[in-house]
Order: sequence, then C-alpha cells, then structure tokens
Amino acid sequence: MKKLRFGLKLLVAGLMLVTLMSAADAQDSAALHPPKGAKVAIVVFEDLQCPRCAVMAPQVEEASRNFKVPVMRHDYPLPMHSWSYDAAVLARYFDNQSKDLGNEFRDTVFKNQNDITRGNLHDFAQKFANDHKVDLPFVIDPQGKLADEVNADKNLGNKMGINHTPTIYVVSSKPSAQPVEVNDATQLAQAIEQVRQ
Repeated sequence: MKKLRFGLKLLVAGLMLVTLMSAADAQDSAALHPPKGAKVAIVVFEDLQCPRCAVMAPQVEEASRNFKVPVMRHDYPLPMHSWSYDAAVLARYFDNQSKDLGNEFRDTVFKNQNDITRGNLHDFAQKFANDHKVDLPFVIDPQGKLADEVNADKNLGNKMGINHTPTIYVVSSKPSAQPVEVNDATQLAQAIEQVRQ
C-alpha cells in the first residue's frame, strides 16, 4: 500500500512538472506568433549596442511598412556590451510613456551608437526626454520592474537558443506554420512572402 501511495505521489508530481513545462513552452512559443489581429509579424531580438542591429533596424522597419506587418521587439543585451542593458531599461521606461516613444528611443540609440558610452548614456537619454517633453527621473527603475521586463526577454531568448543579435524571425498566425529565421535583411521580403502563403 505504501508503494502504491508513493507511486501515485510520483505520478502526480510528474504530471505537475509536465504541466508547468507545457505552460513555459506555450509562453516561449507565443513570442513566435504575431500579436492578436495580425497574420504575419517580424520578431526581433536586439541589443542596442550591437552594430549589426543598428544596420538592420531601419531595414526591418522598412519591411514592416512596405508589407504592413508589425514588428515585435525583444531586448537581448549581450554581456560583452557595457551599456546595452542600461539602454534597454531606459527604452522600457520610454515604452511606458508610449510604445512609439520607446521604439523611437531605440532607433535614436542605433543612429547615435558610436557616440554613446556607459558614462554618457543617461545624459543621452535625458536629452532625448527633453526633446520629447518627457520627464526622466534620475532613478528610473527604483523597484526593478523595467529590469525584470528586460530579463524576461533575455531569458526567453536564452530558452529559444538565441546566441547572436539581431535574431530575426518572420512568424505566422497559422497553427502549422514554422517561424522563418532571417539572417540578412535582404531576405526579409522573401521570408514575409513565404510565410504569407
């Protein structure tokens, strides 16, 4: 009888673990689906200090406009970049003002990447805030909520096996459709057409 109870406990624990893993997998795979109402989207994992991200960001935006598909941006700051994590937290602050403002901040960082250092990043963000008539407190994330959002994106990227930036996918809302990874912005148009079929 004790062996049977022990076996049942193991079975229940195993089922709970499978359920938790399935929920985590569902959350991970949700990143590779378009937002509600969209049939196709571009998903980008980016690092604001990455030179290749800076080159590809305008091309991704152009493809988004031309094909009328949304871009879903995820922060993936690489450890070798000294200010990218802090820049991602700042971008989240501007996201909270408006998503468009957050994206404009990211694009402005990309355009000025060579002039930004760890030492002048906050001044750069302050000038951006002043130009857009937004208050930027000296401590922008006192409870760590913005950092948690950046970490959630980073963890998601790690679970998906991402190891470089930018990592770009074209994704479909079709249940059977597989995400298409794009390694070169010149392939974006072709990937979008392929996923739309």
